[in-house]
Amino acid sequence: MLTLLKIKNLALVDQLLWEPSSGFICITGETGAGKSVIIGAIRLALGERADKTLIRSGEQQCSVEAVFHLPESSPVHAILNEHGVPPCEDGNLIIKRLISSTANRQFLNDSPCTLNLLREAGACLVDMHGPSDHRSLVSQERQLSLLDAFGEHAPLVHSYSDAWRQWQDARRAYDDLEHAEAATAREIELLRHQVDEIDSAAFTPEEVLTLEERWQRARNGTRLREQVSKMLSMLEETDVPGLGTQLRELTRAAHELERMDASTAAWLAPLAGVNLELKEIEGRLADYSAELDCDPRELFQLEERINLLESLKMKYGPSFEDVCSRREEAASRLDRIEHRTERLEELRASIAALRKQMDAAGQALTRARQDSAPRLAASIVRHSRELGFRQAVFEVSLSPLQEPGSQGMETVEFLFGPNPGEPSKPLRLIASSGELARIMLAIKSALAHKDATPLLVFDEIDANVGGEVARAVGFKMQQLGNRHQVISITHFPQVAALASHHYLVQKASAGNRTISCLREVSHEERVDELVRMLGGGGDHARTLAQALLQPS
Repeated sequence: MLTLLKIKNLALVDQLLWEPSSGFICITGETGAGKSVIIGAIRLALGERADKTLIRSGEQQCSVEAVFHLPESSPVHAILNEHGVPPCEDGNLIIKRLISSTANRQFLNDSPCTLNLLREAGACLVDMHGPSDHRSLVSQERQLSLLDAFGEHAPLVHSYSDAWRQWQDARRAYDDLEHAEAATAREIELLRHQVDEIDSAAFTPEEVLTLEERWQRARNGTRLREQVSKMLSMLEETDVPGLGTQLRELTRAAHELERMDASTAAWLAPLAGVNLELKEIEGRLADYSAELDCDPRELFQLEERINLLESLKMKYGPSFEDVCSRREEAASRLDRIEHRTERLEELRASIAALRKQMDAAGQALTRARQDSAPRLAASIVRHSRELGFRQAVFEVSLSPLQEPGSQGMETVEFLFGPNPGEPSKPLRLIASSGELARIMLAIKSALAHKDATPLLVFDEIDANVGGEVARAVGFKMQQLGNRHQVISITHFPQVAALASHHYLVQKASAGNRTISCLREVSHEERVDELVRMLGGGGDHARTLAQALLQPS
């Protein structure tokens, strides 16, 4: 459920902090007071696109923060884990949107995220129903998802969709291979030449890594030997004492000095280390000199390898990795050409086997839908009659597809007949948004015990109905509030009176600015608001408002 909504500098709202309760909540207020800002803020938290026109006049940035408390079973936890978002602490999901004139940013649990990820998580948190949202009900895809939700067909749908996807992949692979251009003898010859040329060079990553260094050492062998010889001569000269001899003499003198004055030992001690390091260098130089005895034939071979590598890189490069990739591509293409007939046979057999699996999964799903369809229709009829459609007829019609689809082997059509004696019509042919709104509420009521969405938001879905029907709409939302958190924007006192918590949106002046504020009303304040919604009228309106608040 939504436990906190914080808004700053959004439209008429300067600052707002709302901690909604559970159950059925209604929000009322005069037209233009800012009720739509509350709903707009929730939509922004769910990932709706935003632009700078939403920012309060005179401000540089607006923000929305929403906190949802989630049960352990919520699918949002898996979504966060899949995308590397920090987990919810104490079950609380924190959503933030920052909207400025230059950039928009969004966060999940203080971690930056994309709008798509926000929408994916939001779809599991809130079900929005506004004046334009009812039109989604006419979509056959939406109707199919509602039937599957009612019948709890998710495992069957998942099993079928997996089988359908594998069948489609196999068909696509077969078509691609069957319609691929036949390879010419020249192409086959070229592919074989490329594979053979790269294979015969037999380069390994290790050789390529050291080849340049080995060639440079062999090419400069003479000069390197001269330098090493010069350094060794400086260390140990025969006619004139070399550096090594002089250092040993210096060390002996230091020992004599230490023997006569022990206080010199501390700062003369490093001489011994210098002597040892010089001996180490002398030994390393001797070993290095021995390694430099390079055979001219080895230099020639290294130059040949360098030239061969550069030639391959010019053809298939520019890098050695590119050469290896080209070899794999050519070998793979050659394999497909040489085994095309066998591969087509394999794919044909695979397509037939996958079709059988898909048909079995599809038939199981179809049977489940055929069983659920009349039960869903009966439940919707019961709820719709309570919403003013006294003699309504509702059907869930299934029609087989000519070709299996990704979600099953049939389409669904919701048919509705509000009046007796008239034929039922598809919902998409119903023009009245008021009728669609009530049908949607009937469907949500039918699905209430199976719908895991924690928050339902109804934005003026009671528009264009009479007072008696509005009361019925209110009772339905009250019932939904037993299983969900329900937020309703309404202009009907008959609906507002049934809410567990009643919030009032009002405009106020602060200096020369207009702001919107939200507060809960109860007792006499709530009666006053219901009187206003009834149109005033003195004692009669107050008596009626008090009666509306009495338990039925």
